[in-house]
Amino acid sequence: MKIAVDAMGGDFAPKAAVEGAVLALEELPNVASVILVGKEDEIQTILNGLEFEKQRIEIIHADEVIGMHEHPAKSFSQKPNSSIGVGFGLLKTKDANAFCSAGNTGAMMVHSLFVLKTYGNIQRPPIAGFFPLKSGDYSLMLDIGANADCKPELLVQFAELGSMYASLSFGIQKPKVALLNIGEEESKGSAVAQATYQLLKDDKRVNFIGNIEGRDLFEGKADVIVTEGFTGNVIYKMGESLYEYAHSQGIDDQLINRMNYEVVGGSPIIGVRGNVIVGHGISSALAIKNMILLAQRQVDSGVNAKIAEVFGE
Repeated sequence: MKIAVDAMGGDFAPKAAVEGAVLALEELPNVASVILVGKEDEIQTILNGLEFEKQRIEIIHADEVIGMHEHPAKSFSQKPNSSIGVGFGLLKTKDANAFCSAGNTGAMMVHSLFVLKTYGNIQRPPIAGFFPLKSGDYSLMLDIGANADCKPELLVQFAELGSMYASLSFGIQKPKVALLNIGEEESKGSAVAQATYQLLKDDKRVNFIGNIEGRDLFEGKADVIVTEGFTGNVIYKMGESLYEYAHSQGIDDQLINRMNYEVVGGSPIIGVRGNVIVGHGISSALAIKNMILLAQRQVDSGVNAKIAEVFGE
């Protein structure tokens, strides 16, 4: 297994990315290795000061970098030799089993759509987040930022993709799927939420349990929580700010601690023809390590093969 990492992505790149890759090697299976994609001289300078198994890290040079605030579509056409562009090339040719980056999320999505493309009739792939539960487990929330405006049919696809991901990654035979809403009743919510409810109720691909309210998110009532990217992103970032506040006050709480973005390290883009993980722009070496480990678990889960089976190549 080879996991490619955008060494130039993130506010603290390449140092955090390179150090995170070395940390990941300590926990990855011996058959796994890491490809660092970016400016070779900068990467090598950092590696020279670290101890690791030399044969398990490869550097592939990319002389361009897509900045965090660059326009995603323009950077796709104007910077073909960026670390993100080269990384997706490795994924497309199957020279890497997964690609991780803490760089420009919009650029990651554009490359996912135009380089890898989606399976079958999947319209717009969601970004999924791992939402902590009181039990110590996680639920899967999607979308958390890729698609701010969604039609009911798109939310149904999110439900189906999330169910497959949760089944293979969490080991749940029939994941409970819920629609995030302002009430539990079938008639609650916006016109989009009400229409989505009706579609999900008749969808044989998912174990739909109805609506879930914000107050129930931590309770574990659902394994998969479906919402559009606007709401999902607001909730996720609120959780991050809650952790930051609690940490600043010296509060040590098992649930709140897992709202720290470093714990999981990244979020998968689900529905594209490859294992793609995006990380927080401020990712530390610890976050990069955990993002790589998430990528390894996703490759091992075989989730893409299942999506291809259900939605078609």
